[in-house]
Amino acid sequence: MSTKVKVFIVSENRLLRDTLARIFEQEQDLVVVGASRLCREASEELSSTRPDVLLWNPPALAVPDLNDLPRIRRRVPQMKVVAFGMEESEDAFLTAVRAGVVGYVLKDAYSADVVEAVRLTAQGEAVCPPRLCLCLFAHFANQPTGVPKLRLRTRLPLTRREQELVPMIARGLTNKEIAMELNLSAQTVKNHVHRILQKAGSNRLAVQEQCRVPELTL
Repeated sequence: MSTKVKVFIVSENRLLRDTLARIFEQEQDLVVVGASRLCREASEELSSTRPDVLLWNPPALAVPDLNDLPRIRRRVPQMKVVAFGMEESEDAFLTAVRAGVVGYVLKDAYSADVVEAVRLTAQGEAVCPPRLCLCLFAHFANQPTGVPKLRLRTRLPLTRREQELVPMIARGLTNKEIAMELNLSAQTVKNHVHRILQKAGSNRLAVQEQCRVPELTL
């Protein structure tokens, strides 16, 4: 029997949480391991249940405040995030993508659409409305090609693996979390970070400045 996809629901609306939990109970390949409003207890529960997918309903704003999302994702690095109840807004969509969302479901979607988005993201796919997908392509096409990598290579002579670590360090991941994502040992990651610091002259501010560069693009 295949392992069920573990889902954690975060929403300020308790009725919505309960309704979605009942809907997911009817799916044989999905299981809800937790449902809560966004709070410290929810973050701790995410760490203990380690869901495959976080189904998140951010506050209803034109451009949602997703500042909490990177912190949440650091607790469970491999967890996929699906935002639902969202506006069909390019700004809101791009903000969500930058924050690490891989599923973007509009507020007028059916419950079946939400279930399918969870299922697809758990399988490694991204989900968003077609019009917003086009917006993503257009935004990426307008970015300066290769500029972040060129700046990194010019200012610090990093190896390919060290360059791969830089944006992960920028996300605030620990050595252990980076090791999990790259399938490396924590000691190997520690050695890479040490060499990055050496090449920066042990100047952490220089490394932090480098770390901000990849965030200029999606």
